[in-house]
Amino acid sequence: MNKKIFVFVLTLIPAFGSLVVINRVEPYILGLPFVLFWAICWVGLTSLFLIIANKLDPASEEEENI
Repeated sequence: MNKKIFVFVLTLIPAFGSLVVINRVEPYILGLPFVLFWAICWVGLTSLFLIIANKLDPASEEEENI
């Protein structure tokens, strides 16, 4: 599978998950409604995924060596 298609499919997980799985207020996790907890988790995970993608991207290595 092409890497770009794979990354695109991975980005659809939180979008479809929010429509199907988390469309409710309860349960509460860490005192937050599940919808808010889901959104906060994906903000953090998106940042982590971008850091990983930057480390794995060969183009970013070329720019650092210049």
